[in-house]
Amino acid sequence: MEEKDLLQQIDGFIEAHKEDMVRDIARLVAIPSVEGPAAEGAPYGAENRRALDAALAIAEGFGLATEDGDGHVGWAHLPGKEPGYIATITHLDVVPPGTEGWDGDPYVLRQTGDWILGRGVADDKGPSVLCLYAARFLQQANVPLRYGVRVLLGCCEETGMTDVDYYLAHNPQPLFAFSPDSSFPVCNGEKGSFGGEFVSAPLQGNMIEFSAGMAPNVIPATAACLVKIHGAPPPASDAVAVQEENGAARLTAQGIGGHAAFPEGSKNAIGLLVEYLLQHGLCSPGEEAFLQLLHHLHSSPYGDGLGIACRDDAFGALTINGGVVSLQGGRLRQSIDIRYPTATTAAALSVSLAEAAARHGATFVPGRSGQPFYIPANAAPIRLLLDTWNEVSGRADKPFTMGGGTYARHFQSAVSYGPGVEERELPAFAGPEHAPNEGVYLPDFWQALKVYILALVRLQKLDFA
Repeated sequence: MEEKDLLQQIDGFIEAHKEDMVRDIARLVAIPSVEGPAAEGAPYGAENRRALDAALAIAEGFGLATEDGDGHVGWAHLPGKEPGYIATITHLDVVPPGTEGWDGDPYVLRQTGDWILGRGVADDKGPSVLCLYAARFLQQANVPLRYGVRVLLGCCEETGMTDVDYYLAHNPQPLFAFSPDSSFPVCNGEKGSFGGEFVSAPLQGNMIEFSAGMAPNVIPATAACLVKIHGAPPPASDAVAVQEENGAARLTAQGIGGHAAFPEGSKNAIGLLVEYLLQHGLCSPGEEAFLQLLHHLHSSPYGDGLGIACRDDAFGALTINGGVVSLQGGRLRQSIDIRYPTATTAAALSVSLAEAAARHGATFVPGRSGQPFYIPANAAPIRLLLDTWNEVSGRADKPFTMGGGTYARHFQSAVSYGPGVEERELPAFAGPEHAPNEGVYLPDFWQALKVYILALVRLQKLDFA
């Protein structure tokens, strides 16, 4: 098939199926697929299982062959003439929507002009539907495939990516894969990831409650605590509301939420609340010691306050987020989410954070970690993806690296590839991924689908060693 004819067919296919794609995205958004208790056949909870079943049903409705990896991951598959396959991989799980900031039900897709809103439209249910429609086109247009194509659908990206570990333990590596879970043009490297938790010593002070955050990788927009007071309640501030409750004060801080890997423009509400508590002397000495540690954490999203700031030329600066805080069993616990460049290591970060905690009578409990990865920009698949994007978009972009973590880091040869457009300005009624009113500009999606179909066709011509 001549590429000119292929381009015309792709344009016609997209135009004919725009409403169908929005409908199928809405079908997935309606399922609250936040990880829950494991059950047989549902290792990440009943709702994640339900989302996987719904996505596989969409694929089967197109006449695509599907397989289920025991509820960890599923896929639609097109066979090729030669061994090996090229994969796309997206995820069907989402971060919790939270209770503040939404203008409607997070699990009911809303459309305003060319924008759709709902939890998962951008991250990553909308891109999942795009990949399924790309496979539908390849089958419907009888595109000859040298290599097979798999549309992988994961269920545990937001909470550990153990779904990919399971998949790769039972299936061969793809020849090449891309994950539509970032922005164009092409992300050929991701920072390392490191997590853990600051835990205070047992506290017997003024705090009755302290809670904030939905997930470690989400910058919380709100934070609240209930603290004993003696006398009149402290005054409210621009960022903190105060309400008296039977000899105690309920303090509610309002910040600006966002994604842990992209702190610019966000304002962590936990940090605002910590500053208020310290400023007004509302805590016991033991509580104050731990709050001073949190002050250092939240004073900079780049690690300056904890002495771990660093950067390199390929990845830029380290970022750090304290996403979830809680008071449990008389101890305060604060989650840590770090995205780090090659200028440091997870081991070095663990030592530094443990030392910082000890200086404030606390402990640091390290969690999961992942090393940075990078594929040279001159590698053949990277050049192909970049050229395809630039051709369709009419741009002259270069590859980039980022702090966000995608499935790409789990494969031997993979990158993240759209569908977002980095400089797309959000209207007042829409938010980014992981934030209230998560939104997507549909023309960006239609452009991305064209890019994906072309990329999958052109990757068939490469020789993978």
